[in-house]
Amino acid sequence: MSTSETSTPRSGTADVAEPAPSKPGRPAAGPGSRRDGWIRRGPLLPALIFTIVVTQLPFLFTIYYSTQSWNLVNPGSQRFVGFDNYVTVFTDSQFRGVALNSIVLTLGSVLIAMVLGLAIALLLNRSFPGRGLIRTLIITPFLITPVAGALIWQTVMFDPTYGLVNFVLGPFGAGTTDWISSYPRAAVIVALVWQWTPFMMLLLLAGLGSQPPEVVEAARMDGAGGFAVFREVTLPHLRRFIELGVVLGAIYLVNTFDTIYMMTQGGPGTASANLPFYIYQRAFLGFDIGESAAMGVVTVVATIIVATLALRLIFRSFSTEEA
Repeated sequence: MSTSETSTPRSGTADVAEPAPSKPGRPAAGPGSRRDGWIRRGPLLPALIFTIVVTQLPFLFTIYYSTQSWNLVNPGSQRFVGFDNYVTVFTDSQFRGVALNSIVLTLGSVLIAMVLGLAIALLLNRSFPGRGLIRTLIITPFLITPVAGALIWQTVMFDPTYGLVNFVLGPFGAGTTDWISSYPRAAVIVALVWQWTPFMMLLLLAGLGSQPPEVVEAARMDGAGGFAVFREVTLPHLRRFIELGVVLGAIYLVNTFDTIYMMTQGGPGTASANLPFYIYQRAFLGFDIGESAAMGVVTVVATIIVATLALRLIFRSFSTEEA
């Protein structure tokens, strides 16, 4: 007698394997998931390719040229020297002096513009007749191109014979002082502060507009004076906007070229030159392509490091406030 085998009932259709359950928190992989991802990212590819072509390829060429000894006056002098140009850059006392100039010009302009912008924003945050017109007039310097602004300060304001500064300060003994030759770095800072104060004012004015009025009223009802309200309520609220304005202004002003070129030409000597202008001098006036390329690489890397750290601190500050 044969033993009967127990068999599972079968349907007429073929067995289909059930998909394995996906891990929680991870989307299930399917044939369309990768395609959908490319469909979403596809419209961004032209912009990404354009950005790589106009930014990264020139930077790679700059890195290549920084390893070459190449002077344009002697076309046959190009040869590979490795890191010798970087050694020359870091041992160049003039490069260190120009780097210090860049820090002074950038931080001085940004901090003074921030203080003036805060003061103007506090004044314009009050209601008074003609406030809209005054806001528009104060924004005007930021709308003028840097070249035109530099020419205004060079010819109209700081001219030793016809300048308005000497005309106003003449009764106090200014006479015919040549401000650009005597104080070149201060003259450049004044022009940059004049141009960037409206930007700081607009940023802080937006911050003041986002401040809850109930908090200010509660502080005043508790007996806090005007300065106490500003120090304990308004200033902490504006901290994120102040940090953002300082970082954005520093990132832009560290690359200042046109104002220095139009007003002082970096002189006398390199007294008012910053890193971009000094690199221009070495590349297009000294014709030293290898060393100027090494300076450019060092400047870009240092700027990226500082900007990344500063932006990370700002994003962390915004995340903390929103939480």
